[in-house]
Amino acid sequence: MVVLGFTGLACGLYFADSLDKRINRVDAFDEITGGRPAKLVDGALNVLVIGSDSRAPGEDPGVNGDRSDSLMIAHLDRDHRKAYIVSIPRDTWVSVPRDSDGNGGKRAKINAASAWGGVPLMVSTVERFSGVKIDHVLKIDFAGFKNMTDALGGVDVSVNQTVTDPRSKRTFTQGINHLDGAAALDYVRQRYALPRGDFDRVQRQHIFLRALLQKATDTGTLTNPGKLKAFGEAVADSVTADRKFSLMDTVVQLRKIRTGDVSFITMPVSGTETRDGQSVVISDREAAGKLFRAVARDDMAEWLQNNPGSNAVLGN
Repeated sequence: MVVLGFTGLACGLYFADSLDKRINRVDAFDEITGGRPAKLVDGALNVLVIGSDSRAPGEDPGVNGDRSDSLMIAHLDRDHRKAYIVSIPRDTWVSVPRDSDGNGGKRAKINAASAWGGVPLMVSTVERFSGVKIDHVLKIDFAGFKNMTDALGGVDVSVNQTVTDPRSKRTFTQGINHLDGAAALDYVRQRYALPRGDFDRVQRQHIFLRALLQKATDTGTLTNPGKLKAFGEAVADSVTADRKFSLMDTVVQLRKIRTGDVSFITMPVSGTETRDGQSVVISDREAAGKLFRAVARDDMAEWLQNNPGSNAVLGN
């Protein structure tokens, strides 16, 4: 999502090309054989965005076996004028095509796919669960949010009520909070002490990404070559992409997208249950099915009209 937002404002194809060469690459689709959903709408684009919070400085974000702490499908409409970011809670109970030993399908939390089989297994799991054909994959290291935020001089987010993160010991106060890189990292990581736990964490990620996009596209950034260069390099150094993803092509495709054209949505759920001794999220099969069909058919504008409460700008 950060790459999608940044590329809408990149100041030239030469710059984009230089950043393209800095991005880590992964074989996202080569291991997937058969059973993939059909591509229903030419021109529309579906990008699987995987947020990885390794908390390990210097660790290669392209390796298999790490965990996925956030999962989003970024849908670009056929006219390349609107983008829709659909979050799938990381604890969603799904059927993963194979387990860590390579055996047949197994029910598990969706983020287990990343640990058992890396990016290819995550792509396969998301496609089977959602019915949405994935065109590209972007994997973002959470630690990169720190450098991105600092490159922009910090971002502002709105908080409903004062809350202290028991792990980082940082307090976010009611109202507008100006976040530097370290605070931004604590903000998107926190889930303990939040009323809805991981659901509020997902909402925080949406709020932060919107704030980051807004700051990245404001006049001060666009007219400051040094700040723009630092932000672009921070993005490129934090991202792993499939081998066919082209930042230059994306610059062209998203040149008309602005922050107001991006909508953030969380997959409908029916609640949480205990399965195999662990707390899991159960999708609302009917409502989630309608959402994913809208993504696959490029009908998201109509879906959002019927679900206006799915685009938070304020959270816990």
